[in-house]
Amino acid sequence: MLRRAFTLLAVNVVVFCVLAEVASLIVYYVETDRLFYVQRRQYALIPETTEGRLTADGLNPYFGPSHTPGHPFEIPPELRDAGAEAPRLATNNFGFVSPYNFPIDRTRNDQFIIGIFGGSVGVWFCQVGASRLLADLQQHDFFKTRRLVPLCMAHEGYKQPQQALVLAYFLSIGQPFDLVINIDGFNEVALSRFNNDRRLDISMPSVVHLEPLINLTDASTLTPEKLQSLAAIGQAKARHNQLTSWLQRNRIAAIDFVLHRYRSIVLTRYNRELRTFGELPSNPSRNSVITAIPPTEDRQGAMLYEDIARNWARASMLMQEMLAARSVPYLHFLQPNQYWTTRPFSGDEARVAIDPASPYKTSVEQGYPALLAEARSGRLKQEAAFFDATGIFDAERAPVYIDNCCHYTLTGYRTLADFIASAVVKSPGPWTGSRPRSLN
Repeated sequence: MLRRAFTLLAVNVVVFCVLAEVASLIVYYVETDRLFYVQRRQYALIPETTEGRLTADGLNPYFGPSHTPGHPFEIPPELRDAGAEAPRLATNNFGFVSPYNFPIDRTRNDQFIIGIFGGSVGVWFCQVGASRLLADLQQHDFFKTRRLVPLCMAHEGYKQPQQALVLAYFLSIGQPFDLVINIDGFNEVALSRFNNDRRLDISMPSVVHLEPLINLTDASTLTPEKLQSLAAIGQAKARHNQLTSWLQRNRIAAIDFVLHRYRSIVLTRYNRELRTFGELPSNPSRNSVITAIPPTEDRQGAMLYEDIARNWARASMLMQEMLAARSVPYLHFLQPNQYWTTRPFSGDEARVAIDPASPYKTSVEQGYPALLAEARSGRLKQEAAFFDATGIFDAERAPVYIDNCCHYTLTGYRTLADFIASAVVKSPGPWTGSRPRSLN
């Protein structure tokens, strides 16, 4: 009887394992359009943990917070075409997500170099929207005969005047451009408000990105809550890398099914803790080696967003002036956002995209009108190629927002690419036989 019981148990275990493996293979194929045993997912470690570092970010003396070179950048499956292999991306020598080290020289006479500037929306546009932009442009006779080279100079969290500073720096070390595109607006209103709330001037780099680096540089700025959060970040990174190592060695679909989902939970926990750490206030430290300028004005109410808008417009005009002096067209786009739109949302998309308690909602609702008013009344509209892209998703019924902050689906980035391409070919430039607007 005992032998029979063990035999029955063994048979049931084998049947369960076989069924679990078959079910996992089916799920894997549905999710990736690939066979598990032939093409397995690629998983990247969080490198600073394996290298004994606390963070993969650093302080660039000109730009502010930036990534360290060689940091991996992963495009999630929902931002790839079905069945497409995930490209292996990493930050370049300046910490930007680009296959090219900067500066690059022209190696062919037919090269046409396009600089793309902005914040995280600009970063993702570089990776999943730029190919659509290039394909659209090459429908035009001028671009058909040219080899288009997009340079991603956007970075998460960047806001004006960081884009202007990045451009000035690369121009100063000889980086050539034939066209510059700037996609911004959200970070200016959302992150500058955080700066003001945390007693940092609105012109300083984002306090959410800058303050954690100050904490790591100057331990006296850490509070007990921030120390606890920092420990949680370290634990999540270590667990993530352990799971990733197991997944890289695993050859069984059922185990991949379980560990892949557990890794996703840990990664979500890690990213949530990163946000928590950035949002926790720090102890002030007047002796810190990093000087972050306090507010130059006491900005409250409408004055805050009016000053943000003026700074944003001035920085954009500086970019236009630097480029006009070199006969390089400059196009500036105010990015769409779900908290400033007349677009109808389906129930499913609204649950993803709209959060009534979002810390960004009020900033966009009050800040975007200030940006648009400044653009329409000042030099930005009169003397630079400025485009309001906030309404480009209005007629699109497929989901275009991927989170409740500001980022888009693949459909969203492609719609933005189509809009930018249309704006480019209609603007003054060598493709129309005219020079960009000059301020001289």
